[in-house]
Amino acid sequence: MIDCHCHLTYPGLREIRENVVKEAEKEMKAIITCGYPKDCVDALEMSKKYSGFVYLTLGLHPIDIYKMNDDEIEKYLDFIRKHKNDISAIGEIGLDKHWFKDKKDDERFEKFFIQCLDLSKELGLPVLLHTRKAEEDCFRIIQENDIKNAVFHCYGGNLSLAKKIIDSGYYISIATNVMNSKNSKAIAKKFPINRLLTETDSPFLSPNKNEVNRPINVKLVLNSIAELRKMKFEDVDENTTDSAIKFFGLGKK
Repeated sequence: MIDCHCHLTYPGLREIRENVVKEAEKEMKAIITCGYPKDCVDALEMSKKYSGFVYLTLGLHPIDIYKMNDDEIEKYLDFIRKHKNDISAIGEIGLDKHWFKDKKDDERFEKFFIQCLDLSKELGLPVLLHTRKAEEDCFRIIQENDIKNAVFHCYGGNLSLAKKIIDSGYYISIATNVMNSKNSKAIAKKFPINRLLTETDSPFLSPNKNEVNRPINVKLVLNSIAELRKMKFEDVDENTTDSAIKFFGLGKK
């Protein structure tokens, strides 16, 4: 089992991450944790502490673009360049039209999204996409910028676009909200198993409102996919784990 997207340095998990990682090591192959500018140093140190089990992605979330000035962003992108050998993907990056609906900001968001895509090509790394309410735009932009390796994290778009994403050779990540999302269930059931990854997005998207989400809950995602496809849990696990290893190049660094 691999959780291909969570946030071990985010409040909620940060305080309990040692226990969370120990818990995960008993059953899981790897955790991919995503760092932000504000916690990138902590995330980097943590991934080194748990080298071979916890892998790191670094990117520029739309919220970061909104909060940071251009100079701060450039310095952060240089930080990523400096640590290119310590990360497995650029992400999460993309657009967000749930929180940011003012069209006057679109040009700046797209500018730095494209800059991050350019960085991924410069460093030879895949991209992990945040596309909330902006799935069509993100798909268009990565195609226009000749991105070959991308995963749509916690995909929330429609099925027709999902088919285009899969047909273009990209991946879709199924999260713990699959139990409550009609579209996620449909994608998990009908789309090629070798193009699906699994994630928790923890500490978010907890399947239990009274608990913080944890990477170990990726087993619930796998179980849901297995039930929907009428497959054995082990077969779903093997397929999604192999795809994650291939996509992130795990074990190569």
